[in-house]
Amino acid sequence: MFGLRRRARQPLLPRTLGKIINGLTRTERPAPRGPHRNPDAVVDCAVYQAGERRPGHEHYADAARLARRQRDAYVWLGLHEPDEAMMSVVARVFGLHELTAEQAVAAGHRPAAETIGDVTRLVLRTAAYVEHEELTDTSEVVDTGDVTVLVGTWFVITIRHGAAGALRPVREELEERPALLAEGPWAVAYAVSSRMVDLYLDVAGHVEHDLEALEEVAFAAHQRPDIAHIYQLKREMVEFKRAVLPLQEPLQRLLDSGVVPATLQPYLVDVRGRLARAVDRVAGFDDLLNSVLQARLAQVSVDQNNDMRKIASWAAIAAVQTAIAGIYGMNFEYMPELRWKYGYFGVLLLMAVAAVILHRRLKKVGWL
Repeated sequence: MFGLRRRARQPLLPRTLGKIINGLTRTERPAPRGPHRNPDAVVDCAVYQAGERRPGHEHYADAARLARRQRDAYVWLGLHEPDEAMMSVVARVFGLHELTAEQAVAAGHRPAAETIGDVTRLVLRTAAYVEHEELTDTSEVVDTGDVTVLVGTWFVITIRHGAAGALRPVREELEERPALLAEGPWAVAYAVSSRMVDLYLDVAGHVEHDLEALEEVAFAAHQRPDIAHIYQLKREMVEFKRAVLPLQEPLQRLLDSGVVPATLQPYLVDVRGRLARAVDRVAGFDDLLNSVLQARLAQVSVDQNNDMRKIASWAAIAAVQTAIAGIYGMNFEYMPELRWKYGYFGVLLLMAVAAVILHRRLKKVGWL
């Protein structure tokens, strides 16, 4: 009887307690994952076909696969200061040489143009004018960086280092010119080169105003600049010159190599012409700064000579007084006018007259 009673009690477990236990032990299904995002180093990535940008924001790996499958399509990947891990992945996706990826990570490259396989590497220096109220011995006038453009048959990758030379305006301008954008990846290379040369000319215009102000102050009568200020501007111009002058050879090499499409060569010829104007202006700045510096050094020498003349003149006046006082300070018993009643006042009058005559004479010849 007791065993039957035990078996009858088992189904009396509350159903609600079982539901609670089942709810606690149930494993939830993971939420579906969304599309993977681009890393922070990616500024923008888009696929262009027939001069038009495909809608949406593609991951650069998906964009690369899409551009390979589509005819007359290419991908433009914009990067800002990527690290080595990021560039190694990009190199695998786009088939870049390991040396090309390694060079793209480092900053401070000299302008250059070289072709490795089907990929052309074009390096340009960026430049931006730094606003300042007045020139000091620590003023930063020109901020420079660099941008590397990797041009392939179905892609173009821009890698920028530094704050200067943002490429978003270049992308926006190109997207408003479908005919030029349809020319392919080299259209992007031309647009970036044109943007950099325009920045050179803009910086040159601002620097020209600084040089004019410095030249006016250098030859002013009362306010003259410190030599350290001129040296600081000269150092800034050396940095600017290193960004502008070396670009002439790579551009000419691109035009002579034949890798640029014939339809885009006139555009690069125009960029080369504007670059020549920028080079001439920068070279003129250097010559003008040297002239101002030499003139300021000459002014310092003249000022030092004038100071020495004034010191020598006052020393001569004091020497006469010292000589007279020394003579009458001798302890000889027999001296002229030694017992004269007005001898003391006479000697003072003689010293004053001698000082006045010397002062007028030295002032007349320009020493005082």
